Amino acid sequence: MQIITDAALCSTKGKSAVAIGKFDGVHLGHRVLLRELVRHEDEHLTSVVFTFSPSPESFFSGQPEMQLTTREEKRRIFEGLGVDVLIEYPFDQTTADMPPEDFVRRILCERIHASLVVAGEDLSFGQGGKGDFALLDAMAGECGYRTVKIRKVREGGEIISSSRIRKYVTEGQMEEAASCLGSPYQVIGKVMHGNAIGRTIGIPTLNLLPEKDKLLPPYGVYYSHVHINGKTYYGMTNIGRKPTIEEKVKRVTVETYVYDFHENVYGADCIVDLLTFRRPEKKFENLEALREQMDQDVSDGRLYHGIR
Repeated sequence: MQIITDAALCSTKGKSAVAIGKFDGVHLGHRVLLRELVRHEDEHLTSVVFTFSPSPESFFSGQPEMQLTTREEKRRIFEGLGVDVLIEYPFDQTTADMPPEDFVRRILCERIHASLVVAGEDLSFGQGGKGDFALLDAMAGECGYRTVKIRKVREGGEIISSSRIRKYVTEGQMEEAASCLGSPYQVIGKVMHGNAIGRTIGIPTLNLLPEKDKLLPPYGVYYSHVHINGKTYYGMTNIGRKPTIEEKVKRVTVETYVYDFHENVYGADCIVDLLTFRRPEKKFENLEALREQMDQDVSDGRLYHGIR
């Protein structure tokens, strides 16, 4: 998959099918849109995902927006779905001031050579967010593309949206988040060296440092699946600042005990699926009390996962 992050290099060769959106979470609604995009491969169209970086919300607020899926996570998902080109178009003041008609003519038509444009019914783009699907559709004849409008997808009678999933994640409702995402909520990172406290109490963990803009659920213990080196394992994951442990710098870490796992995987890429919330993070009087609670968590996790 080709990745374009420079506005000056934002162009494709030949005709393309373009999907426009924010794609935070790449949830079930987004996936309907993306399946429609790649469905046109037999028309010899280059499949293009067009999104903005940073998001307009982050640009206007001046603050980084916490993401359901980080930039790297989105890239991995898009590539796995068979997207040919990902355009992460820089969102700056020039972009913000661009009239929506100019966006369609100068970028979609002249530079990306759109033959097909796929977007959600709530599409918003251009200066002041004045561009919408109706405008996109109205300019189709002038610019020589056709459009496909993707309706909202519902789950449990409610519309699936990134804001709905964000609420589930911040409340620790991992099963509900997964039902809208189409898969468990994930945290991704490289296995790093920790302080080895888990190993000293007989419960060694794989330690990940999440990306700064990754939205994390409430601090606490979760049962999980762990994907590493092409294999999947059962796990128990703690997210938080380890209040029982004395440290000069309290960083938020993601630590996972992997059941019946004894390999050295430092530096390896690791994906943690957060399946269900077990209990909130708490400070224990000493390491012995922490170990007793973790022993119980591990034991209950075996029952949850159905392992001996």
